[in-house]
Amino acid sequence: MSGIVDIAKKAGVSPATVSRALRGMHHVNERTRSRIIEAAKKLDYPIRPDLLPRDESSLTNTIGVIAPFISRWYFSQALAGVEQSLREAGLDVLLYNFAQVDARKRVFQQKKLVGKVDGLIVISLPPTEKEFDQILGLGIPVALLGIQDERCSSVSIDDIKGASTATQYLIDMGHREIAIVAGQNAYAYNFEVADQRRFGFLKTLEENRITFNPNFEVIADFDSRTAELAMDEFLRRRKLPTAIFCESDEMAFGVIKSIRKKGMRVPEDISVIGYDDHEHSEIFGLTTISQPVQFLGQLAATQIMGRIEKPDSKTAQMHVPTNLVVRTSVSDLRS
Repeated sequence: MSGIVDIAKKAGVSPATVSRALRGMHHVNERTRSRIIEAAKKLDYPIRPDLLPRDESSLTNTIGVIAPFISRWYFSQALAGVEQSLREAGLDVLLYNFAQVDARKRVFQQKKLVGKVDGLIVISLPPTEKEFDQILGLGIPVALLGIQDERCSSVSIDDIKGASTATQYLIDMGHREIAIVAGQNAYAYNFEVADQRRFGFLKTLEENRITFNPNFEVIADFDSRTAELAMDEFLRRRKLPTAIFCESDEMAFGVIKSIRKKGMRVPEDISVIGYDDHEHSEIFGLTTISQPVQFLGQLAATQIMGRIEKPDSKTAQMHVPTNLVVRTSVSDLRS
């Protein structure tokens, strides 16, 4: 707010007028708006590119991508899809990557983005209201990948339905004692995936009149190592399930490794189903829910390019279906 006050003093207008002018509202005299923008520039205050004179608001031919944890499979695949489509269109990618909460705060600052990119793609990270205000205030197209908000274009899957499909398949194969390897709730990042897949799992058990045993919930991160360690502990219990739903394939890899270390077999002793259709899933013979992550990235890039070409076009929410891929990791108990 102090920045707006400083601009108001320099331009000789009220802070309210500055606020209206920099938000692009129409009921501001153009001469006054120009004076305000000039004052803001001198004070190094971020200005929406569409408010700048034409020669200063020329396209950068660069799209910004905000993504945490790009070393993880999902984010690397999504980024690969985005980069491929943009590269084919002759556009560059400016990646804003972070793995720590304090870095997130810096990434979403307008001064980090203004004038540097023509559009912005946010991968699977629900922005806070403050962050939304910041990125929408840039005056450039914004697309969300893996999450939804009516204020932006988005492309996503239905994680609840995907988890439900996986769980129903286990039930249809005769399993009733089913465990879940669930992702930790990363409240600092506000990820929704873990809760949505857990909800789909529990909802499907309830619809089939199966009571969930809370002792059959294993908590890990979305990687094979933490899942393996958590499963090592779980397998020490006397009562074990006949099947396990893992919220990601990488978790399933760790689970399978742990089961084999114990001298048990998949699926003869415990069945395992995953989620993602990671490229290594076929090697493990893993039955899983397939989501086309690279394709999602390509669609998000297409949305951004479409909005740049036609700025007045409406935002669109696209939903891409998931599919069950049956391999050999689930046993049939019906016979």
